[in-house]
Amino acid sequence: MNHFKVSIGYSKSKPIIIIYYNQKRYRYWNGKAIDVNLKSIENSTLLKAAFELKLLEGWKPKEIKVKAKPLTVIQALEKGIQTKIAQRCSERFIKDAKRVVTLWRRYEVAHNRRDLTLDNLQVSDISNFLIRPNWSPKTQRTVKSTLSPLLSEFKPNLVQSVKLKKPISTLHKPINKINEILIHIKEYNSHLHLCCLMTYGCLLRPHREIRELTWGDFSEDLNYIHLSGNRNKSGRNRIVPVPSYIRDLLIKGAPYDNIFSGKPQPLNQDYFKTLWSRFKRQSDTLEQGQTLYSFRHTGAIEIFRRTGSLTKLQKAMGHSSINISLTYLRGLEIAELKEEDMPMV
Repeated sequence: MNHFKVSIGYSKSKPIIIIYYNQKRYRYWNGKAIDVNLKSIENSTLLKAAFELKLLEGWKPKEIKVKAKPLTVIQALEKGIQTKIAQRCSERFIKDAKRVVTLWRRYEVAHNRRDLTLDNLQVSDISNFLIRPNWSPKTQRTVKSTLSPLLSEFKPNLVQSVKLKKPISTLHKPINKINEILIHIKEYNSHLHLCCLMTYGCLLRPHREIRELTWGDFSEDLNYIHLSGNRNKSGRNRIVPVPSYIRDLLIKGAPYDNIFSGKPQPLNQDYFKTLWSRFKRQSDTLEQGQTLYSFRHTGAIEIFRRTGSLTKLQKAMGHSSINISLTYLRGLEIAELKEEDMPMV
């Protein structure tokens, strides 16, 4: 048996018929649903009685299906970010993703495409958004790689269909006067000095692998660093020797403390990037093209010079492929090599 209740309510100070039918609420401003030409504002009591009579005769209220508004690109991007947060993506990716949303808002305003819906999103929109004269090919590809997973749930292949120019590969210029530059860096900032020294001597990557190091990552005698696969780019577990000139600077703390902050939390993601930029602006010893990663490249060249072994170089660098290690040797001005050119054992 269907249960119902009819009452008179008020919305914006005007009477309205409210019906509860099978625990669902329905609201009516007039009698059109029961073929009665009467508005609630004219005689709400009479209209209430008319609805009660119809319900007793077996009439059932019909659910009005509200047509869903089409999803906008901005809404889709924001939903994509929430999905990535739920998937526990890195803070860096989430930060970049939010930046992409801001850039897309500006694109819509600049191109008179406000509130652009997914249904109306064209390849030309993605292309115009990514390909800009003030963005390098590398920047375009970086933004594309962030935009694509955010829209993949809604437009799986749209972003990937946009073809971009391949960026010109640039090598971080090796450092010849390594000791002289390290002395200048030590005078500038001790944290940056230790970071550069470990980038060179341990061949670790500065912005994550070194920045996130805790004392628990070191062996008891500080001779080795143990990094699990989820802590380095290659995804493989690594054991890295620590040279004596680095050990001499280390004063071991609590296992869970970061070696730079002295707390369980590492310093912010851009800490070394900011320090390096500031040092570079006031330095007269650095050459054009020399970056924080130049210490890693210089260390790679030094290992190859001393050992002549590409296998040892690959292991020291933590590379998944020997081809990647070969790119670091361009600073030696040796002939271009490929993996298949190397001697077989």
